[in-house]
Amino acid sequence: MPALAHDDLLRRAKDLELPTRHHIDGMDEPGAGPAFAVVSPRDGQVLAEIADARPAEVDLAVAAARRAFDSGPWPRLAPADRGRILLRIAELLEEQRKKLALTISLEMGKPITDAHDIELRAAINTFRWYGQLADKLTDESPHTAPDALALITREPAGVVGAVVPWNFPLTLASWKVAPALAAGCTVVLKPSENSPLSALLLGRLGTEAGLPPGVLNVVTGDGPVAGRALGLHPDVDVLAFTGSTAVGRHFLHYAADSNLKRIWLELGGKSPNIILPDAPDLEKAAATAAWGIFFNQGEMCTAPSRLLVHSSVAERVTEAIVARARALRVGDPLDPATEMGALVGESHLDRVLDHIATGRQEGARLRTGGSRTLTDTGGCFLEPTVFEQVTPGMRLAREEIFGPVLSVLTFDDLDEAVRLANATEYGLAAGLWTSDLSTAHKVSRALKAGTVWVNCYEEGDLTVPFGGMKQSGNGRDKSVHAIEKYTELKTTWIQL
Repeated sequence: MPALAHDDLLRRAKDLELPTRHHIDGMDEPGAGPAFAVVSPRDGQVLAEIADARPAEVDLAVAAARRAFDSGPWPRLAPADRGRILLRIAELLEEQRKKLALTISLEMGKPITDAHDIELRAAINTFRWYGQLADKLTDESPHTAPDALALITREPAGVVGAVVPWNFPLTLASWKVAPALAAGCTVVLKPSENSPLSALLLGRLGTEAGLPPGVLNVVTGDGPVAGRALGLHPDVDVLAFTGSTAVGRHFLHYAADSNLKRIWLELGGKSPNIILPDAPDLEKAAATAAWGIFFNQGEMCTAPSRLLVHSSVAERVTEAIVARARALRVGDPLDPATEMGALVGESHLDRVLDHIATGRQEGARLRTGGSRTLTDTGGCFLEPTVFEQVTPGMRLAREEIFGPVLSVLTFDDLDEAVRLANATEYGLAAGLWTSDLSTAHKVSRALKAGTVWVNCYEEGDLTVPFGGMKQSGNGRDKSVHAIEKYTELKTTWIQL
């Protein structure tokens, strides 16, 4: 991020104008329901009182999206024209990058440097990539007998509901909105009630970029009301969700109870990170393991929360991670020097602290951290936390904590490492550190995970898909494969 003093960022935060209304049919819509408070986890202060969607507002947004799809220009535009508008959204995101980064940092506690350099970079690149892809998608014409012509076309699926969480509010919204728009669909986006402000700004930027009215609508509200209304709505054709496995189950029920809409789920994780004694650089492996679990306050579905390390190098690796945890700078998200910010809210912090307390009760050894910190700020800050002597049956090893809490488990041979890695209901991601090419291939194939990183973690770009196996969900975000979620295959057989 361009160098800005902490004081300057504090001043900008005070002067920041934040949206408070839904964005429906190309306009800001106040809604008829009550307002709810968006509270900043950095200091516990109310940022804004914003519109709280009731089913009536969801109906309004879906109706706008349905009109835009059924009779509006968007699905009928040349793909290159759709692509140009997506590229314009990317340009506007770049122009508003500082404001959006500040908004994200305020609403969910992410360090401002990460919000600007990582979150906004991902969102900008996503709209740019799908804008460039829009006119490069092709249909099929399989070989048939000479007296027939067969066509297999991909057509936009219709109205897409997108429900996204608070940990990466713009990145995860972009991963769903951009490919859906590129395919010719219209979208109703419901962000988390913890981080709705950046999503509302995205809706405005979409309209400014030239999206026709109703193509991108944003409604704000909680999951049990607004999310449920979207999941049950008979005019929503596809629903894409990122969040917890428990809520994902609700959306499957909503589909069964309404119009059998397609549900695409990107859910939780309990990702293993396996470090073998022949890792090419044990110091790098330890540093990456520490970065992976403490980045974004550990609030990542792919966080490498289970460190599986060979017993011969376990103490060396653990000590290096503990040293990094103790040196990590936890502080005000608006301070450019902060390395780990605030957890998203009080209830979430309490949940993470409960996991820590249970870990100690079950016999895991706390090596560092484990306590709330910076209590004088009014914010939701937690010390980076490392447990060792964790066993597979403990909650620390089984349940997604979604916080800066690392569980260290040891193993003595490769088969045991793979068994430990796969001993979870989740299957989102995994890491492996080894210098042996054969081991890298064999273990990668054996791991039940949608993504396996070898000698790295959280690497990749938009050319590769993202998603999980088992109870980590279905379908894929990113890459050309994401388009599949928002299109219908049609066969046309022409007798010649």
